Amino acid sequence: MKWTEQQIPRQDGRVAVVTGANTGLGFETARLLAERGASVVLAVRDTEKGKRAAARMSGDVSVQELDLTSLDSVRAAAADLRASHPRIDLLINNAGVMYTPKQTTRDGFEMQFGTNHLGHFALTGLLIDVLLPVPGSRVVTVSSVGHRIRAAIGFDDLQWERSYSRVAAYGQSKLANLMFTYELQRRLAPHGTTVAVAAHPGVSNTELVRNSPAIVRAPITALAPVITQPAAAGALPTLRAATDPAVLGGQYYGPDGLGEARGHPKLVTSSPESYDLAVQQRLWDVSEDLTGVRFPIGRATAEGRP
Repeated sequence: MKWTEQQIPRQDGRVAVVTGANTGLGFETARLLAERGASVVLAVRDTEKGKRAAARMSGDVSVQELDLTSLDSVRAAAADLRASHPRIDLLINNAGVMYTPKQTTRDGFEMQFGTNHLGHFALTGLLIDVLLPVPGSRVVTVSSVGHRIRAAIGFDDLQWERSYSRVAAYGQSKLANLMFTYELQRRLAPHGTTVAVAAHPGVSNTELVRNSPAIVRAPITALAPVITQPAAAGALPTLRAATDPAVLGGQYYGPDGLGEARGHPKLVTSSPESYDLAVQQRLWDVSEDLTGVRFPIGRATAEGRP
């Protein structure tokens, strides 16, 4: 049976934090969780846009300022969330930037790596002990089919200081999202309460394509009705990863259509590179060093794939 929004179980009593929830995939994810009864926090950079988004949703929806390009903002947001929500059931790391021109975050990180990976890594680390006591809690991180395109973790130049390719930099950030998920799951497994899961939206018609190179943007725009799907459909893999009772830690969900571009959410497989245990662990260590955030969970000893 195809998984649709009708399969989303009731979420009464659950608290969900969704980053980048004022538009696109994040908005649709938050909207449906709130409709199913969750208390949803829209963690967004622009709180006025967040408030307008919340006004278009039904249910218990609040707004929290969060700028993933600033570790100071991430720490402040985490402190606010811990004070207002001593229990969190779902942390959905959805926000992201794509194919940006060369620029850096406030902390000097390459914008795509800093926002898509390091910002979420830090936020998760600062909130994980609020999720750990909650049975059935989940961390869902949104990756992309772009993790397969010119993607590698370039430890010798993580911040693209020597040269810059916005396509390869995006691929690195989305590969990092997956490697973070798999390593996080191994570290969470001994605790038996919280799981880490990944998802990707396929090729969704959202604002993210606005920074795409013209050679990429033009065909996507022209062929949008054929190769893309609406944000509401693109959000379904995330929603399945967050709510399907059958989901297991370390799994990855995406559309079931040709090339995983569109369709109904199903269990999918990421690139061979994403399962490299040594690189996952090295990325974790580097991310802790760069962000200054240490997770209160130790390194796992399990070998092999998640």
